[in-house]
Amino acid sequence: MQEAPARPARTLKRRRRQPRRILVPVLYGVESDPLIQLAVALSDRRQVLLLGVVPVPTARSLSQAAAEARELRQRLREAAADQEVRVWPKILVSHHPAHEIFAFVAKNNVDLLLLPWLEGEAEQERLTQAALAHPPCNVAVLRGAEPREAGDILVVLRTGADSELALRLGLNLARSGEYTLTTLRPEDAAGDKPTAQASLAMDQVLEHLPQVQDAILLADNPPDAVLEQSERYSLAIVCAREGNDEEDDGPVHKLAQALLERSDIPLLLARAGPQTTNTRPTEVIGLEAISILVDKWFAENTFHSAEFADLERLLALKEKRGTTISLALPALNEEETVANVINTVRWALMEEVPLLDEIILVDSNSTDRTREIAESLGVPVHIHQQVLPQYGARPGKGEALWKSLYLTHGDIILWIDTDIVNIHPRFIYGLIGPLLHRPDLMFIKGFYLRPIKVGDRIQAGGGGRVTELTARPLLNLFFPALSGLIQPLSGEYGGRREALEQVPFSSGYGVETGLLIDILERYGLGAIGQVDLIERIHHNQPLTALSKMSFAIIQTVIRKLDRHYGLSLLKDINRSMKLIRREDSRFFLEVEEIAERERPPMIEIPEYRERFKRAA
Repeated sequence: MQEAPARPARTLKRRRRQPRRILVPVLYGVESDPLIQLAVALSDRRQVLLLGVVPVPTARSLSQAAAEARELRQRLREAAADQEVRVWPKILVSHHPAHEIFAFVAKNNVDLLLLPWLEGEAEQERLTQAALAHPPCNVAVLRGAEPREAGDILVVLRTGADSELALRLGLNLARSGEYTLTTLRPEDAAGDKPTAQASLAMDQVLEHLPQVQDAILLADNPPDAVLEQSERYSLAIVCAREGNDEEDDGPVHKLAQALLERSDIPLLLARAGPQTTNTRPTEVIGLEAISILVDKWFAENTFHSAEFADLERLLALKEKRGTTISLALPALNEEETVANVINTVRWALMEEVPLLDEIILVDSNSTDRTREIAESLGVPVHIHQQVLPQYGARPGKGEALWKSLYLTHGDIILWIDTDIVNIHPRFIYGLIGPLLHRPDLMFIKGFYLRPIKVGDRIQAGGGGRVTELTARPLLNLFFPALSGLIQPLSGEYGGRREALEQVPFSSGYGVETGLLIDILERYGLGAIGQVDLIERIHHNQPLTALSKMSFAIIQTVIRKLDRHYGLSLLKDINRSMKLIRREDSRFFLEVEEIAERERPPMIEIPEYRERFKRAA
């Protein structure tokens, strides 16, 4: 009996994720060069895809459009040769092109559909009207010529998802050319104003976009006022709908309609695609405008340590900028790891390539051999409780960091924890790189995967519990501009002395959160960066310690809210925490005072001003 042939082994193929796409339907008989050029300008790492479309009246046989399809194919080949675009190989010939284009959008990961504003041609006009009335994805409709590579762009904002899209389109265009971007928020002087929450959300977005000039326009007749303002711009971008006016029959609201009918400048209508829910309150839509700011920041200000692994190149840039760099190591009972941290960093970044000008250890009165080990390795050691004693001695890591400003000399000051098991020079050069390459950055945070070491075992995916259960939820609630920070509590970070000396320091566990909030409010989100340091292995902390950390972080956030909004919540809240203890099979409560105090900006300390020759 003959054996059956062995079945070939099955191999699993991972489906490649489709790239995000901008789709430009190139309609037969319609000028499409302005749309194609606009799509390229808006692309921002997205793929521009051209789809040839021949609309055919229902009274005519589709087969009679073969000549038009052939002509359109040639036209698309020429367009693809001139622009950075892809051409869909099949020409779409249809009596109802809107339905087929919408189906194409759904199947091909299209996130922006670009169309011309058409009037007079039945099928073409129906396509534009249908896309505005029932958008299959985000839709932008261009009336007039494409914007030049330089000029002034006006973005007219109201409330709702369409306005959010309009702002995104404006920002993308501004990145692609030499544009100035102005936002105009028209309000009816007699009423018809956006909700306070929606206005606040847009204020929070625009205050962190210094390249955008923002104005609020109060007028008895907003359409007339906007028309008058728009005449000096080379392009106006306006939302097609306002708020939740889905019940309106027309494809655009009255302000957009007025611009279409009475303005001669090129106009881009923005229509947001379907939302995840059928109804979205105007307040929610306004608050979600924060994502515009955070998405932009995340893309522009997130780095990877591998970008800066060429240390000789970093050194050349450091010398060119004339910058000095200090590393301060906060420590408390880290005798197991402190020697490896010092030796690894000093050999790679002082002896091999002199990126660091000094390393000091700031100890929090360790009771083990941490200080002796550091001193034996030639590193200056300071007990922070003995530094600036005239201002008192407080416990806490934040106190050590604050006093390290007085103890170090560098223009850039970096901090890393001394309990890192897998120490590598990237923990330092990853922080240095963004600050040297981007003079506008004032503060840089590290992030990484955080497996935790429990005994002799490494647990993947552990760690970061206080970050995910306390810090990030609080920042998302009260300081949403910081919601893109992957690990706001990481112990590896640093910044420019000129910024750090201007902000207060929480004395304890709240120092990381407080610094982020104060840098944000003083310098803006664009001054903060984050860098991927790949992986950090550390020893796990008991749950009680994490609970105390969360308690202090909550106090820090409340203090910042008090200061920002003129409140006095913190003075009325409890500063002691009842910790649950278990001993000899019984539970009991132990009260511990955890009052998260704050040090003033170091620039206010006379001894610091004298040492660094700072004016009062």
